[in-house]
Amino acid sequence: MQVLVAGATGNTGRRVVEKLQRLGHHPIALIREGSDTSILPRGTTTRHGDLTDLPAEACNGCDSVVFAAGSGGDTSAEMTEKVDRDGAKALIDLAKHAGVSKFVMLSTIGADNPKPDSDLAHYLQAKHDADEHLMRSGLDYAILRPVRLTDGDGSGDMLFGEEVDPEGIAARGDVAATLADAVSNPSWTDKAARMQSL
Repeated sequence: MQVLVAGATGNTGRRVVEKLQRLGHHPIALIREGSDTSILPRGTTTRHGDLTDLPAEACNGCDSVVFAAGSGGDTSAEMTEKVDRDGAKALIDLAKHAGVSKFVMLSTIGADNPKPDSDLAHYLQAKHDADEHLMRSGLDYAILRPVRLTDGDGSGDMLFGEEVDPEGIAARGDVAATLADAVSNPSWTDKAARMQSL
């Protein structure tokens, strides 16, 4: 499958690209001008596009999209809205217009029911709004809501659903493997789930 990966040069996104290649898919990294593409696996196709100003053809020719982008923990509320909410929603709309078969979203624990008194309230609300837009889009979707991310590769031993410990951790390698698997795994169709590494 031709799979567009938003956030492909990020800590999780580059792992998604690698996992997709291993599964036999053809990942296309959506990158901004000036992005460091040296961290991407050899032979990765790139496509230019900024989530704050996406080109209309961003998803053309793609079978699936993985959204693994994020504005980062130190950005302003405005940038969080531009990338995590509005950028995600715009990419969903373009994916639908392009006839993409499935959209896989990296969300976060707490986005299903954002608490207004949380330290991350603004971020959680942005992710919630993007998730809701995806679920209403008519696209087949998978939404992964991991707990706190670590930079480890993970063991492949993961837990999903309501039994997930909100205080647990999720290795980026395990998260990336799940996102890549969800692209073509029918058990990840129209499903949203919490996730942690064990």
